[in-house]
Amino acid sequence: MTGVACLLLVAGFARGADARPPILRDVGITQRLGNQLPLDALFLDEAGRPVRLGQYFGTRPVVLVLAYYNCPMLCTQVFGGLVSSLRVLSFDAGKDFEVVAVSFDPRDRPADAAAKKAPYVASYGRPGAASGWHFLTGSTASIERLTEAVGFRYKYDESLGQFAHASAITVATPGGRLSRYFYGIEYAPRDLRLGLIEASGNRIGSPVDQILLYCYHYDPKVGKYGAVVMNMVRLGGVAAVLILSTFLTIMWRRDFRRDRDAPHPAPLPRGEGEGRA
Repeated sequence: MTGVACLLLVAGFARGADARPPILRDVGITQRLGNQLPLDALFLDEAGRPVRLGQYFGTRPVVLVLAYYNCPMLCTQVFGGLVSSLRVLSFDAGKDFEVVAVSFDPRDRPADAAAKKAPYVASYGRPGAASGWHFLTGSTASIERLTEAVGFRYKYDESLGQFAHASAITVATPGGRLSRYFYGIEYAPRDLRLGLIEASGNRIGSPVDQILLYCYHYDPKVGKYGAVVMNMVRLGGVAAVLILSTFLTIMWRRDFRRDRDAPHPAPLPRGEGEGRA
């Protein structure tokens, strides 16, 4: 069975020497805040009914997820992270916002969408959740219009029959303009809540730093990741350690200066503060 590696890459490192495998060099997410989504694009919903993307817009903000339903690992993590965050919020899908997932694999069919939708709606567990979660499939032309608008770049690996892609969700305004990007596979409920509030007021957020997770494979013949992949994983680990060390050092120095500069209480006069017989 082909394995999948989720590769962590801090965008700042990506601007230096590019050690990524060739297939990943054209994979990523470009923030296109304020961009208009193609609301007239045609898709099929999980029941096989023809729909336009714009049917899910108009009155509420929309959480948009680009994934493919037969992804062996990363897309499942994206959906799981989204459900975990939304379960914390007091807002309800279908009432306060919509969730629209669109497969970027034109081979996915409505049956795949329905199978993908069922466990996440059940896990979300809110009344009427099924009417607020929508899982779509579509043609290559419709998919490319949407992914281009979002700035979502991905590549198909013919040898593996899998897509190399990064992970993120976006929040769009009721009018279909991109308001926020949330990277990775875990989304802070507080940030997501503020993003929905912001989008509901047709406000466009600010760009955020990119910390990308890439979905990629390892060589099943040798049972391990390639040297380039492993170097990237190590780089991600080193970056995390450096960031944590820097944070702890800054906090320690701040506490040291605060204790050093804080006024010390005057000593009590002799005899005061002692217990009385």
